[in-house]
Amino acid sequence: MFKRIVFSVCFCLALATVLASPIDLSKAQIVNTVTDQKILRRTVEVLQQEIRKRSGIQLPVTNRFPASAMPQPLIGIALENNLDKLPKPFQTLVRDMPATQQEGFKLVTVESANTILIVGHDARGLLYGVGRLLRKLNIRPGKLELPEPISLSTSPRYPIRGHQLGYRPKTNAYDAFSVAQFDQYIRELALFGANSIEIMPPRTDDDFTSRHMKLPAIQMIREQSRICADYGLDVWMWYPNMGQNYTHPDSIQKELTERREIFATVPKLDAVFVPGGDPGELEPDVLFAWLEKEAQVLHTYHPNAKIWVSPQVFRPTQQWFDAFFKQVNHGYDWFGGVVFGPWVKMPVQEIRNRLNPNIPIRHYPDITHNYSSQYPVPHWDLAWAMTLGRESINPRPHDEKTIHNALDDYAVGSISYSEGTNDDVNKFVWSDQDWNPEAPVLETLRDYARLFIGPNYTESVAQGLVALEQNWRGSLLTNESVERTLMQWQALESSAPQSVRQNARFQMGLIRAYYDAYTRHRLLYETNLELQARDRLTTIGAEGSLAAIEQAKTILAKAWKEPILPQYRQICFGLGDSLFKSIGAQLTIERHGAMSGRGNFLDNIDIPLNDSPWLLSQLEQLEKVSDEASRLAKIREMLHRTDPGPGGFYDHMGAPESWHRVVSDERWDVDPGSLRSPRTGFGVGLVGVEWVDEIKATGFKGQITPRVWMKQAKTLYDQPLKIAYADLDPKAAYRLRIAYTGRFRSRMKLTTDDGSLIHDFIQTGEQPIFEFDVPKAAVWDGKITFIWTCGEGERGSQVTELWLLRK
Repeated sequence: MFKRIVFSVCFCLALATVLASPIDLSKAQIVNTVTDQKILRRTVEVLQQEIRKRSGIQLPVTNRFPASAMPQPLIGIALENNLDKLPKPFQTLVRDMPATQQEGFKLVTVESANTILIVGHDARGLLYGVGRLLRKLNIRPGKLELPEPISLSTSPRYPIRGHQLGYRPKTNAYDAFSVAQFDQYIRELALFGANSIEIMPPRTDDDFTSRHMKLPAIQMIREQSRICADYGLDVWMWYPNMGQNYTHPDSIQKELTERREIFATVPKLDAVFVPGGDPGELEPDVLFAWLEKEAQVLHTYHPNAKIWVSPQVFRPTQQWFDAFFKQVNHGYDWFGGVVFGPWVKMPVQEIRNRLNPNIPIRHYPDITHNYSSQYPVPHWDLAWAMTLGRESINPRPHDEKTIHNALDDYAVGSISYSEGTNDDVNKFVWSDQDWNPEAPVLETLRDYARLFIGPNYTESVAQGLVALEQNWRGSLLTNESVERTLMQWQALESSAPQSVRQNARFQMGLIRAYYDAYTRHRLLYETNLELQARDRLTTIGAEGSLAAIEQAKTILAKAWKEPILPQYRQICFGLGDSLFKSIGAQLTIERHGAMSGRGNFLDNIDIPLNDSPWLLSQLEQLEKVSDEASRLAKIREMLHRTDPGPGGFYDHMGAPESWHRVVSDERWDVDPGSLRSPRTGFGVGLVGVEWVDEIKATGFKGQITPRVWMKQAKTLYDQPLKIAYADLDPKAAYRLRIAYTGRFRSRMKLTTDDGSLIHDFIQTGEQPIFEFDVPKAAVWDGKITFIWTCGEGERGSQVTELWLLRK
């Protein structure tokens, strides 16, 4: 035991003083005072391995502090309830620090003793303390430094902090992971405070296998559960009801047999999350009667596991919710709590009010999707939706913090919904926010960059990730920061060693920087080509309309016959191939085996960004018109499609200049899931289809549609959608023309703010354009607000174009 330590007189002051030089730990020794292997688990191994793989340094381990002043630096590991294994001055120091709670830790440098102490409140606290130290160390080949002293006592704000890692084909990378890759990824998430991993059974709303899988799903989920047990983490399982019948005895027995096999397979299982829908919708009374039987099987193998349920349902009714909350509040001993996730109609605040106070809520945030999701990118430019799509590499650090902090007070934490590695940055930001919602996003990004890419890139990569998020702000045509973002990443690329250039996390940032710049240059180029083509069609002289049509087609064809920046495109595909080899990222269908709409954004890198598909389809029809006068009239009609005429108004809800008419009672940062406010939507919609993988100018019965039909203003469920006009002529009569497009095929009703009926419930999705007279009394004061509502059980209202035509 430590007999004598010489402390400086100003020791306490020194703790709070930033050193002039870093603390060199290259020759440090780990002193592990924890002997219970069930508590220690893999904590020391994690510290040694993560340092060795980055520096080549193997830190030796001993189980006691030296008896005299230390000749070399020490990293001490201890438990708070066993401080007597520390030297007395260390005991005093640790006890004087603020108290920690469950899973917390104290991390403190003792400069005068050349020591760093990691003191865990419990077993997990030890792991998280090691994680925080690793995040702050500068680790280079042959060198290990702590840049400044640390004095930290911290505990997590929320008890549930985790991520879903589903081993199934629908994901954009997880199905290609090996056991070792899952082990490393789970470890890395734990280093940022995650304490839960959610896995999936082999049977979900997906195929059973994919060409990428290293093991059958039943074997991999066993390994995932074992890995979590090794690290001392909780294991959750997302288990949807995919059976055909949950009331017939034979069907129930079949479902229970499957669950016996699955529950017996995994060595650790702490909770099962059964979604109320998306997929597997059941009436609440049927659902809870079934869960009672499922719980009996679950407890045969995992006696302490609980079942959690979400009120996810695509077409909810008040009757469904009343029955759901009656069941939830019943007090079943197997019931764990309610999950708030995608396609939950009711705001989490209202759910909290309807639950018994002792029933917890767990967030299930969608951090992986860009649109058609729980938390879409606000006012996302259509060009991004068309190219990057729903599931691209999507670092949204500031958005994720805003979303988290808007709703975190109503739950006990979260396990995120993830479809692969595309949301990698978002996972670490979300975990840090679940630990401490006051944590600055930039600090998380710095830790991420320092630990995963290298200390030389702490600030540059952190700022580069922020810049990628800024690329998505506002109109892409005018967002000049996209080029600056690429310059930042190119500067890193040109100076970084091969080890960094081949780092998957670095490549994920780099490919987005190139892809974004390529997309913006194409948008500028193709927008200009469209303007040229339209100008050519407005100045038809003696040469005739057929010649002008041919020249307009030639101008539009330059987009693919004379493409710009082919080197950027080539770089993107090269990076995509590299990411596929290293982490199984599936960025194309053909080359990488992606599923459509699941991360394959490279497939959309050349999709037209102007209105050329619609214009070319129109011109093809115009060439078939026999006489010149009719052809000229139809050309003018095509070019003036959006003209509302004298004294009229035209708006399309994909345009920022039109969005100001959309009335919102809540700010995005207050209602990021837009359960009480409007949002933008994407997709034209096909007859009989309520889902599209990619945003293209194709809709209804397969015809080519105008570009603007791909973006709408919409609300969810029965939330009214309001669009307001002012400066109308109160003496005039108006006619309203509306384009209803979008993926929801809702029954909608349109009224005005004075109660006038424009049209009663009509079924949308069958045709795009409708026209109605506006009651003159509705514009008596020169103002009008149009209000769209859906019937109960509908998915939402959506409006694309409006013409207010003066009669």
